[in-house]
Amino acid sequence: MSQPPTQDTNPRPLALPTADAPLTPSKSQRKRDAHALQALGVQLVALSAVQLTRLDLPETLHEAVGAAQRMRAHGARTRQMQYIGKLMRQLEPTTLSRIRAVLTPERS
Repeated sequence: MSQPPTQDTNPRPLALPTADAPLTPSKSQRKRDAHALQALGVQLVALSAVQLTRLDLPETLHEAVGAAQRMRAHGARTRQMQYIGKLMRQLEPTTLSRIRAVLTPERS
């Protein structure tokens, strides 16, 4: 006796990516990028008010960094750092590269 066909519970991908279709970064890579930007935000929070004004940050990011500097509660500060990371992910690449250039020490 033959068995009736069963439904495939593990569907196959419809098509493989081609050379002309851009590959999106993996979830792990997106998370690594987000953590790197959040670490950059930690460096921003460590700066003084004078150094922050020299960076010429967007207003929302500048306000968020200032709020994080005033916070003393650990949980609130952690949430604020995550918010700063979110704001930094929305920045233009030129602004991010300018911030990185200022915050990254030059190696001689």
